[in-house]
Amino acid sequence: MALDEDKALAEEVLKKYDRESDTMNYTGIMAKVVSAIAITFSIFQLYTAIFGVLDAHLQRAVHLGFALALSYLLYPSRKSWSRTKLHPVDLILAILGAAAPAYICIMYNELVMRSGIMTTPDVIMGVIGVLLVIEATRRVVGIPMVVVVLVFIAYAFAGPYMPGVLAHRGLTPEQLIGHLYFTTEGIFGIPLGVSSTFIFLFILFGAYLESTGLGKFFIDIANALAGWARGGPAKVAVISSAFMGTVSGSSVANVAGTGSFTIPMMKKLGYRKEFAGAVEAASSTGGQLMPPVMGAAAFLMAEFVGVPYIDIVAAAVIPAILYFAGVLLGVHLEARFSNLKGIPRDQLPKAWVIFKERGHLAIPLVVIVYLLVTGFTPMRAALVAIVLSIVASALRKNTRMKPIEIVHGLETGARNVLGVVIACAAAGIIIGVVTKTGVGLKLASGLLALSGGYLLPTMFFTMIASLILGMGVPTTANYVITSTIAAPALIQMGVPVLAAHMFVFYFGIIADVTPPVALAAYAASGISGGKPLLTGLNASKLAIAAFIIPYIFVLSPELLMINATAVTLVFAVVTALLGMVGVSSSMIGFLVTKNSKWERLLLFISGILMIIPGLATDIPGIALFAVIALFQKKRAKN
Repeated sequence: MALDEDKALAEEVLKKYDRESDTMNYTGIMAKVVSAIAITFSIFQLYTAIFGVLDAHLQRAVHLGFALALSYLLYPSRKSWSRTKLHPVDLILAILGAAAPAYICIMYNELVMRSGIMTTPDVIMGVIGVLLVIEATRRVVGIPMVVVVLVFIAYAFAGPYMPGVLAHRGLTPEQLIGHLYFTTEGIFGIPLGVSSTFIFLFILFGAYLESTGLGKFFIDIANALAGWARGGPAKVAVISSAFMGTVSGSSVANVAGTGSFTIPMMKKLGYRKEFAGAVEAASSTGGQLMPPVMGAAAFLMAEFVGVPYIDIVAAAVIPAILYFAGVLLGVHLEARFSNLKGIPRDQLPKAWVIFKERGHLAIPLVVIVYLLVTGFTPMRAALVAIVLSIVASALRKNTRMKPIEIVHGLETGARNVLGVVIACAAAGIIIGVVTKTGVGLKLASGLLALSGGYLLPTMFFTMIASLILGMGVPTTANYVITSTIAAPALIQMGVPVLAAHMFVFYFGIIADVTPPVALAAYAASGISGGKPLLTGLNASKLAIAAFIIPYIFVLSPELLMINATAVTLVFAVVTALLGMVGVSSSMIGFLVTKNSKWERLLLFISGILMIIPGLATDIPGIALFAVIALFQKKRAKN
């Protein structure tokens, strides 16, 4: 009974805080129609992955056609409309959503031969296609993203009237539509290209892993490993959310999936409601930073930076470790401060029993890492992992997927990808305007002028822009916008390309726990019963590493394994972990004993000094930390 209540609560939280989960609930023939379209969508993606993708424009047009049709069938125009009956308006828009991209497929050869010369039917279908993408963005992604898109479209027309460096010749409607809809530099640009190949397969892979019960396996393993320790349930939340991040790209979905188990455990142990929710929110948000399967934006980063995806994974390893180390330390110090115990060992599952019964479910994750490291393309690695997840589940009867569950996996994967597809299409509109008007370089130059040409102020303004966009825009779209506008400013100042892109990626993600709009924290408060704003503030304190580390790896790219030797790398990691102890103890207010105000300040300074690679900062940082620790130890003894 309790399990059913937890599941119901998780679903309620998802629908309230995750727009992508608030969909229609059809029955009868309409449910079968939607399922058939979604399954066909997945089959198309699998077919092209196995036998070769179509020409870029064709592949992306079919991909978008399926996504638009499903979006209008699953997401009603108004929340007040029935969730069980299809509205005629939605049916018409779903048909148009399939027809507008289909026009490109049908007229493809003629469009290529005309080479940019547009006819009246082209313009009409292009306008319909752009408007359909904007409306689908409103329904699936949210109003903030629509506002950003409309601002960029307005800028495309208002160029002659803009002041200073923002001025440009302006575009006619035909020029803008032609660029946005009939080239691969707008809606059908790189973001949608990555979505139609790598991202879809990895989301489908995640859907199958969840179907096998891997999420419950992660929670049970985390319980066995850390449930007995001081503040055990909170550490279970951190570890299980880190694991879940390898198969889920949504912080709110992670909160609902693991939080319905871990938050009640933390409250029972004695954690405050707001702190219990904050632990889950910070941990679930960090899941998108955790290799090997990071958020969808990581695949876009590989394309934008022009490096193999495995290089993005390698660069993310140390920052992810430092992030979760910071959250774990915060949890541990809070448990010591409040004298919270763990769960008795006899009430916890045995790790070896769990591995014996369900350890085979993790085989696909191990294999996909191996395939990526050995040179397989992400698409091929994901394809193999999908097949292997089904095969691995069949190794034991209690985890074996039934044929109907395999089919349902195809439907779930198609449903789960809709938010990413629509966000990528909307981001393509922004990129199209940027490339056509050249505003990207102008905004980068303006950012440099605003910061006076200094690196730290430029990083600060870039961080603020990423956090503001991240408050209402999904991580994928947030990354596309900031990497197009803000990252070039950092690159112009000599920051390595990968470090600049990772910087905006981090702050786009951490916006999910940054008040006032902290969706992951608000979702966690919905489960814990705590105050949303206070939960967000606590989550921001626990996630302090995510606010510090990006500055450090821009200043010292060794943390991203850029130009790092084995010795410098090991030393940088060890001192950075020590630094996280200093920062976390400063945030929580406890080290050996309760910190005074000046001790909190000095601990924060010592932590920052140790996180920055290099002996010149590490030695004074270690010395300052050691003095405070010895002083507190003596005080505690007395």
